[in-house]
Amino acid sequence: MNKTDILVIGGGVAGLSFAIWMAEKRRDLHITVLTKTHTGESNTRYAQGGVAAVWDENVDDYQKHIADTLDAGDGLCDEDVVRMVVEEGPKRVEEIIQWGARFDKKSDGKYDLGREGGHSENRILHFKDITGWEIQRTLNEKVKEYDNVTILEHYFAINIITQHHLGRLTTRLSPDIECYGAYALNKESNMIETFVSRVTILATGGAGQVYKSTTNPVIASGDGIAMMYRAKGRVANMEFIQFHPTSLFNPAGENPSFLISEAVRGFGGVLRTTDGKEFMHKYDDRKSLAPRDIVARAIDNEMKLRGDEYVFLDCTHLDKEGFINHFPNIYEKCLSIGIDPLKDFIPVVPACHYTCGGILVDEMGRTSIHHLYAAGECTSSGLHGANRLASNSLLEGLVYGERMSIDIAKVIDSIPIQENIPAWDAEGTTEPREMVLLTQSLKELKEIMSSYVGIVRTDVRLKRAQDRLYLLYEETEQLYNTTTLSPQMCELRNLITIAYLITRCAQMRKESRGLHYNTDHPEQFDYKQNTLL
Repeated sequence: MNKTDILVIGGGVAGLSFAIWMAEKRRDLHITVLTKTHTGESNTRYAQGGVAAVWDENVDDYQKHIADTLDAGDGLCDEDVVRMVVEEGPKRVEEIIQWGARFDKKSDGKYDLGREGGHSENRILHFKDITGWEIQRTLNEKVKEYDNVTILEHYFAINIITQHHLGRLTTRLSPDIECYGAYALNKESNMIETFVSRVTILATGGAGQVYKSTTNPVIASGDGIAMMYRAKGRVANMEFIQFHPTSLFNPAGENPSFLISEAVRGFGGVLRTTDGKEFMHKYDDRKSLAPRDIVARAIDNEMKLRGDEYVFLDCTHLDKEGFINHFPNIYEKCLSIGIDPLKDFIPVVPACHYTCGGILVDEMGRTSIHHLYAAGECTSSGLHGANRLASNSLLEGLVYGERMSIDIAKVIDSIPIQENIPAWDAEGTTEPREMVLLTQSLKELKEIMSSYVGIVRTDVRLKRAQDRLYLLYEETEQLYNTTTLSPQMCELRNLITIAYLITRCAQMRKESRGLHYNTDHPEQFDYKQNTLL
């Protein structure tokens, strides 16, 4: 049994920023961080565009950023949460700059603020086109300064520990479920270890691998959300899956799909059909800089109308030196597959990008389970509503990381460590004989979700998805109960849970709003007034 004061599951921007702020506040507490692979591999690392914050107050202000976020969220944001994140965000960004984050500056020494879809002003701080990588690097270096933080690599969290593991019945209506830590698979020893803590943090990132085409890394299998659901905790708004409009279309295929940052359109890139014609003016006055849900649906519609596999992003009119300086990795990637983005149109296609729903949390990151907090993409905080505004994700992770540390510092001394936690019981299981059963089920799952629960949905598609998902669930649970655990088994099981939650939530929402578009229910519904909009 591994005992620690605070257990953090996930080493991205939310998890590591929390660990740093918590370690600074309470040097007497021991903080253990579990990472699924090596330190630095997270959804955070793959963020290209930047972090949105009101920086130049001569042209920008909090109210503009709030209004842009609320508009993108399509009526489902929590305005108090939006205001909180927007107003506290610049201070958190200032702090990571003090920790060593290097954002691009202009020749006059001022920050080179970018603009992305849905933003009314230039407010995106960035480091080339690998801002997430730079923030991850900064956090990895900063956390080394604290000897009360231990980072354990290659640990796969399986389940959070609650009264259920002590033999007590819990249901989704139980008001007093408590978290005592987590069981985790040590991927190097292949042993399942018990981690017991006063407080546990879920900062496990997104779930993009539930779809065939995604910009998310292969580790993005929705582990935290699935663990929360199995523990009878509250999960919300899973139907809102953001498809990034512009991933690079690569006939050879690759996982993850390479992201062509929204900042490219902010820099002046223009979307065109395969015959070279602009089309976004037919869908939104903001054209190529409309919010992601609008642009993704527009591209999807144009592809279906024309029978094309992709559309084009035209950057040929842009300043060459500025483009290469701002987007060096995008430039090199395009060249590697025979495309010069300053001479040739870039073929792009929507890909699953961000999970806007997840573990329900309050303004301090508290979940419905006592002593369990969550932050980042695995949560439904009220910031994103029905659609995330570009570059608000890194901001959310920073703000909630600091807020959780404030709340936990106040209460942790009154929370005891639970001593009588049983070890993981693997009795009666055997080594899996056919890995093909797992790999084929994963392929089927991705096909089901991509075909039936994608950018555009119908009641019939959702019903078909639900029926097929149940068969996969039954087959996988049989394997889970009879074979020893592997990372592949755990990821498949989690992804099936995520797929079920997305599909079931989509079936329950009898309207089209934000990222959820159902042609059988195209209207928006005002639940407060009980009328169609």
